[in-house]
Amino acid sequence: MKRICLISLSILIYHVYLFYIGWNGYVLFQTAFTHFQLAAYIIIVLILAYSYFLSHAFPSIAIYKILGSYWLAVLQYALFLLPAANILYFILSFYLERTTNILITGTIAVITFLLIFLFGTYNAYSPVIKKYKLTLPKKSSHRRSLTIAMASDMHFGTLSGNAHLNKLVSKINELQADLILLPGDIIDDDPNPFLQKKMGDKMKNLKAPLGIFGVLGNHEYYGKKIPEFLQEMDRIGINILLDEKVLIDNSFVLIGRKDKTDKQRQTIQQLVEAKKEDLPLIMMDHQPAELTEAMNEGIDLIVSGHTHRGQMAPNHFITRRVFELDWGYLKKNQLHAIVSSGFGFWGPPIRLGSRSEIVYIDIQLI
Repeated sequence: MKRICLISLSILIYHVYLFYIGWNGYVLFQTAFTHFQLAAYIIIVLILAYSYFLSHAFPSIAIYKILGSYWLAVLQYALFLLPAANILYFILSFYLERTTNILITGTIAVITFLLIFLFGTYNAYSPVIKKYKLTLPKKSSHRRSLTIAMASDMHFGTLSGNAHLNKLVSKINELQADLILLPGDIIDDDPNPFLQKKMGDKMKNLKAPLGIFGVLGNHEYYGKKIPEFLQEMDRIGINILLDEKVLIDNSFVLIGRKDKTDKQRQTIQQLVEAKKEDLPLIMMDHQPAELTEAMNEGIDLIVSGHTHRGQMAPNHFITRRVFELDWGYLKKNQLHAIVSSGFGFWGPPIRLGSRSEIVYIDIQLI
């Protein structure tokens, strides 16, 4: 009963908010356009408002996914921009007549929305290389250094498509890293768009002498088609570690955890049992939620993603509160923790206060 009440309240709040957005748009457009059609406007607003839900009911219809994703950004930024526009309208109403006031205030709001979308889209689709240089006080008989290229949260599928994947492959291969790590959310829920676009054939072009390894993220679980995903990753030579550890080049141990979504996943303590104390321990864990545990169990380097650094400001204030480290680098005793903002995006292909990135880690063993 309590759940039904919460759902009902959420639906009510959403529709009140939807009316608020729709009313502001109606006032602007019926003032700006002589031949404004109210019926067509209502239909368009309703399609946008329900497109995200329709994308789950009809996953094969890509347009719902696209419209629904952008609508999520409209919902977030309308929460800030429309009240500001309403306040501005109220202030200007003392100096301007109604039509002029609406057109000026509405134009400012529309331009602000467009700038957010344009700048945010550029940040989402124009990845940068974030570099870190670390020193680990552990030696190997085989090597004195190790370079890692890491990309998380690609969310490959409908909106993060082949063009974005080509950037990933070219930029990572240019780094000529010894090892490539992909700590989760490689695909965006359902693997079908990834398979239909034959994205695996392009991803197969990633090259690293010590191999390419990944782990599951929460979105692989949400898609509920993990076997199909694992089969495709195996086909293209990407090793997905499922609570596993592997010795690489007799030089370091790589540990890959299942995502926190999986309640049956092993603890870090279980994963590091019978570890080789003299070799570096590197761990992939999609969500950076257990840094203290990793430190206590002797992990030397942990790489994560998941947070997107909030993706769209001011969401980064939330991720900062939720995670000890939501982006960047942190050292806890012997542990070096690195969290990426992600290469792709969830929902709208928009980033504000964050940037799509590939992480390059240069490790010296002493």
